[in-house]
Amino acid sequence: VQLQASGGGLVQPGGSLRLSCLASGPTFSTYTMGWFRQVPGKEREFVADIGWNGGSKYYGDSVKGRFTISRDNAKNTMSLQMNNLKPEDTAVYYCAADGKPPFLVQRHGADYWGKGTLVTVSS
Repeated sequence: VQLQASGGGLVQPGGSLRLSCLASGPTFSTYTMGWFRQVPGKEREFVADIGWNGGSKYYGDSVKGRFTISRDNAKNTMSLQMNNLKPEDTAVYYCAADGKPPFLVQRHGADYWGKGTLVTVSS
């Protein structure tokens, strides 16, 4: 599976951004997909993930109620709608995929990673 994330940029606090991840490979629809983020010098942080059929979704505590993850298996895409963004959301966001269930990806990370996209929240 190859992953390509897009949609990052500069946004003011309280604003919104939508990240997208385009996946290649015939098994996309069977994989858990997720987002992680990392600030230089800090550990990678789980953001959200979604099960193969969209039925299971998990969110990191810091983004619950503000971010929404979704996927479209027909288009091999996954999205992260980010609302009410805060300066502490500033990070490089990485798209990830794995054959494990979402709760395990949340805990242990993923096997496949895309290049990150930078999100900067600043006035």
